[in-house]
Amino acid sequence: MATRAPKPRTGAKGSAAAPLRSLLYVYLHLIGFACSTTVMTWGLFALFFMALGGFSLDGLMHQLHNLSSRYVAAGHERVASFKQIFAVAHILVAGGLIVLRRHRILPMGLSQGSADHG
Repeated sequence: MATRAPKPRTGAKGSAAAPLRSLLYVYLHLIGFACSTTVMTWGLFALFFMALGGFSLDGLMHQLHNLSSRYVAAGHERVASFKQIFAVAHILVAGGLIVLRRHRILPMGLSQGSADHG
């Protein structure tokens, strides 16, 4: 004889948890999107220094050494200026990546509507 599978729970508790799960899913997706965009931005900075170094590891290390030695020797005003330039460059590169990846901001299943509401 076959046994019946237990019925899925549907009630006040189950229906209240569905929007919470959806909201948590969207937040998790957005956090993943932000993290992957940040890592891609750092990768583009590394690619930039690699290009400055002639696409070789020795050239990359030379460029990074040059940048770090100038940063350590700089005064307080130049360090603040460098941080501001770096922040603006990071925002611009991240903004460009977000524009290029705008179709990935929302999860795929949520753009067609919910199956619960028709």
